[in-house]
This record gives sequence, structure tokens and C-alpha cells, in this order.
Amino acid sequence: MSVPHRRDHNSVPLGRRVAELRARRGMSQQTFADRLGKSKSWVDKVERGVRRLDRYSVIREIADALRLDPAVLLGPRQPSLTAQGLDGVDAVRAALAHYHRRPARTVTAQQAARQVGYAWLAYQHARYPQLLHALPDLLDATHGTRSLLVSSYRITAAVLIKLDHPGPAWLAADRAVTTAAEAPTLTATAIVAVTQALRALGHHHLALVAALTTADTTDDPHLQGTLFLQAGLAAAGDGDRRNAHDLLDHAAELADRHTGDHTDPHHTHFGPTVVALARSLAAHRLGDTTDAIRRHDHAVRGDGWRRLPAEHRAAHLVDITRAHLDAGDSTRAGQALLDADRTAPAEVRDRPAARTLLAEIMRHGPAAADVARLATILGLTRPGGPDGRASGG
Repeated sequence: MSVPHRRDHNSVPLGRRVAELRARRGMSQQTFADRLGKSKSWVDKVERGVRRLDRYSVIREIADALRLDPAVLLGPRQPSLTAQGLDGVDAVRAALAHYHRRPARTVTAQQAARQVGYAWLAYQHARYPQLLHALPDLLDATHGTRSLLVSSYRITAAVLIKLDHPGPAWLAADRAVTTAAEAPTLTATAIVAVTQALRALGHHHLALVAALTTADTTDDPHLQGTLFLQAGLAAAGDGDRRNAHDLLDHAAELADRHTGDHTDPHHTHFGPTVVALARSLAAHRLGDTTDAIRRHDHAVRGDGWRRLPAEHRAAHLVDITRAHLDAGDSTRAGQALLDADRTAPAEVRDRPAARTLLAEIMRHGPAAADVARLATILGLTRPGGPDGRASGG
């Protein structure tokens, strides 16, 4: 079967991308213009390239009207996952839709295990572009081995959550549960992915119930602790302060009991530092921004922080960026995002959530030179703009 040509995102004029996305949402030029408070003539000129879109504030208004992240319109100025992401995600969707299909090619169980090991390593180093395009083959290669296929579905769900595709992420996680076929340990690992996907979808109560129901079925401290942690975060997302604190306390007790155990057989990274970071995230979700930042500052000073995979550290730095912004400190927010970019660039450059945070930092006013440079690399400013501000701020 021939592989369809993948169009370079950067080769498509911005106006044409606007036209394509508008049409995909079934909007006429007049309807779109009404949403923007512009004339139909203005929309037509934008889509034909007669009027340039060089102000970030206008691009954001268009993105809001289209109900998408501005990054989808902007694209990167350097090759990255954003330029290829839609095609890659579509290929993963297709692989998930054909999960009954027999593998196209035969590999040994040992070879499949090596592929899964490489995939976990790539995920821990935030190699999302490589992973996204490898996932369909990985799902094929591991189809004949239950434990490996569960891992493949978990990795698939994790990558899709990162890229802001929680719907197919939940589907992958659900496939993992089905594949686990009531094997307690495998099912528990799969439910971790389910809770993460449900939280990404905003279904916090369902995530809490799934985590707690499964935590009672396993005696593995890493999995049980991770499930209590996920339940605590779900409770925080639901505004349930008491349950959030109680559940994270349970997770902390399990982590403290196994402080010296640095093994990670299920790729959960569970331990005291991960619980401390979860407490920071929960505090922010509950509106305790100052406490969230204090807990973060304490957690990152410990040795456990340096032992975490690059992906986990960078992801937390992206989370704490939002806390700094909510506290009104755009300087520390910018520094946290720069630290995330140095730790695992894909966490900032390929994740819509991080790009949105960066754009928000730029709108707060003159940014540090390194922050402005990163914004320019990602196409969020006009090169040479005043004070490095986001265009149209």
C-alpha cells in the first residue's frame, strides 16, 4: 500500500489553513466573520492571503472562533511534532481502530519486548515525534503478547494525552484494560492509563472511582500508591479538598514505606518525590497557588527530583508555569518554561498546553531575552518586534 504524501504544515499559507479549518467546521465566511466581529470581505482577504495575519492577538481571536489552540494555526518555525502531528495522530487512530487485525509482519517476542523497552525509554526522554510515528508498528508488533500489548496501549495513551488528544488516549487506555483480561497486575497498570485519560477529559469523578476500585485489587505498592495518587489528583480536579488530601496521604505512606526502592517495574516513577509533586499540583487545582509553589520549590531541591525521567520533570515544570502565572509572576513562569525546554524540549515545543502558556507569558509584557527567543522559535512573535513581545499584544 502506498503511503499518502504528508503535506508540510509550514508550506501551507496561514490564510489557507484558516480557510480549511473554517470549512472543516462547516462555517461559511459570513458566519465566521460574524463570530469575529469582522466583515466577510476581511475574512475573504485573509483566506486569499491579501491581508496578512501578523498580529498574535488576531490569530488568537481566530483560533478561539475556530475552537482550537493557536498553535494549530501558527505551526512551528522549525521542524517539530506540531508540523507532523495531525498525520501522526491519524495513523495512531487508524491503528487503534484496527486492533483485531493480525500483525502485518511477524517479530519474535524478544524483538517485540526490545521495541517496547525502546518506546518506554523514548517516552521518558520526551521523544514524542519519533514515538508518534512508531506507535502503529509497535501495536502491530506486540499484538501477540498480552503484557507487551498492554504496555504499547499505555504508551500510546500517554503520548496522546501529551499532544492534547484525550479522546483517542482514553480509547487506547480502554484497549489496555480489555487486553489485560482481568490479570490483576496488568489490569492495574492499564487503569493507571485510564485514570490519566479520564482526568485529561475532565471526568475527574470517574477517574477517582476507577482508581480506588482498582487500588483494592492489587498488593503491588508501586501500583497501589500510583492509583491513590491518581485518585487524589482526580479529587483535586473535582474540587474535593478533603478526599484529595486523604488520598495523597495514603500515597505518601506507601511511598515512604518503600523509600529505598528505586526500581520502576511498571514505569510509574512512584516514590516520595512524585507524591510531593502531586501535592503541589493538587494544591494548585484546589486554588492554593502559593502553597503549590512552595511545595514545588521544596520538592525540586531533593535528590529524588534529579532521579526522575526528563519527561516527568519537564511536565511538572510546565504545570508550575501555570501556577506562577496565576500568582502574577510572569518572570518565574518564563524561567520555569525555559527550564522545561532545557530538560525535555518536546514538552514545550510539541505540546499545545505549553505553547499557550508561552504566548500568555509574552502577553504580560517585555520578557527575558531567552523567553522571547523561544517564543520566536515557536512562531509566537514577529522577529524584531518591540521588546520581543508577542505580536499584537
